[in-house]
Amino acid sequence: MPTTTRYRRRWAALAVLLVAEAMNLLDATIVQVAGPAVHADLPGPAADIPWFSAAYTLPFAVFLITGGRLGDMFGRAKVFRIGVAGFVLASLVCAAAQDAGLLIGARAVQGAAAALIIPQTIGLIRALFDGDELAKALGSIGPVMGLSAVTGPLLGGLLTQAVSWRAVFLVNVPLGLAVLFAARLLREDRAATRPRLDLSGTLLVVAGAGLLVYPLIDPAGTNWVLLAAGAALLVVFGCQQRRAAAPLVEPSLFAHRGFPAALAGSLLFFAVMTGLMQVVPMQLQLGLGADVRTAGLTLVPLSAGLAVSSYFAGARLVPKFGSRVLFAGLALLVAGIAALYAGGIHAYAWPTLGALALCGLGMGTFTVPFFTAALHRVRPHETGSAAGLLNAVQQLGGTLGVALLGGLCLGTGSATAALGLGAGLAVAAAVAVLPLAFDGLSSRRGR
Repeated sequence: MPTTTRYRRRWAALAVLLVAEAMNLLDATIVQVAGPAVHADLPGPAADIPWFSAAYTLPFAVFLITGGRLGDMFGRAKVFRIGVAGFVLASLVCAAAQDAGLLIGARAVQGAAAALIIPQTIGLIRALFDGDELAKALGSIGPVMGLSAVTGPLLGGLLTQAVSWRAVFLVNVPLGLAVLFAARLLREDRAATRPRLDLSGTLLVVAGAGLLVYPLIDPAGTNWVLLAAGAALLVVFGCQQRRAAAPLVEPSLFAHRGFPAALAGSLLFFAVMTGLMQVVPMQLQLGLGADVRTAGLTLVPLSAGLAVSSYFAGARLVPKFGSRVLFAGLALLVAGIAALYAGGIHAYAWPTLGALALCGLGMGTFTVPFFTAALHRVRPHETGSAAGLLNAVQQLGGTLGVALLGGLCLGTGSATAALGLGAGLAVAAAVAVLPLAFDGLSSRRGR
């Protein structure tokens, strides 16, 4: 029947979008494990290791808002396909790189291409589904993130050990080509009124975020002048958006306190999550002399905990308890980091594996109610801007986490200081999302 065919086509199109989401997260987590092995093969300072991740996440973060706006302007399916094609080509360059500089540059292109892909997924899902089906489709993102988080460290360790770190980037090629082939299932979608691109706003946010993050990773040490300049430019960006005729960020998103709280919580939480997944393999390989396969396998309890808890939170906890589940997730994460701090990071040691599993349970328990609560008030014309901004802050948080926690680990020769900072950031995230939780609870009562 035609209805059955349309139903199957919609869910097949959703699978295409979820594979693209998984490809992005898979690439990030694989490289976190393989970073020390890449450094051993491509001569350069140890400070290059955080850049193998940050060179991807920084352009990803700063161009996400623009990527969302381009989808509004030219069509989300079209921009999605362009981004996937660019991602595949950049992955080939990464795999062929003969020096660290070229690899870092190609990673930056990868990140910019991913910034064209990811903001389109939520908009395209909204175009495919509505009602209860839309909730189920959006709810599938969490388990896919969890599965990718499980697969990434393990696959990165096994591929690097058995073949080469170059195979880590080649994984993207068949995945990307399959997505491009199946992208014809996607229905084109764009904003009802074509917006304009805010070039001055784009330049301000790119320059501000770059100046804010670069000094934190720069091996020469923290440059407070650049940090201050970056923060000042981001403040100017905020002021400029209020006056812009076609702002990158829809001002109406800030009408309720929940969305700004979501941005603050996202920044802090993903700084902890991404930074922790950088520190553990770095400490194992550089501090303890473990091989890359061992580092990847040690992260499996964290990733498995994330996958299981994200599914359980979406299926059972969030429908019953709503946004209050956020705080249970953050409490589990803090407990896991505290256990790591007390027992230290050791390969295949039960206290380490148990602590990492606890961290993963906290991460998954947090992410599902967080994204549900953050997007529950977003209206159709705000979709591109909201998706781009939320993902941008998430990636910026990840970049800051790599810079701060990874930099502390390299600077002190131990993960202890980084774990202490991570616990503090997780507690700060709990405070930041308080308005988001109350906003979600009040909206449920109002129905």
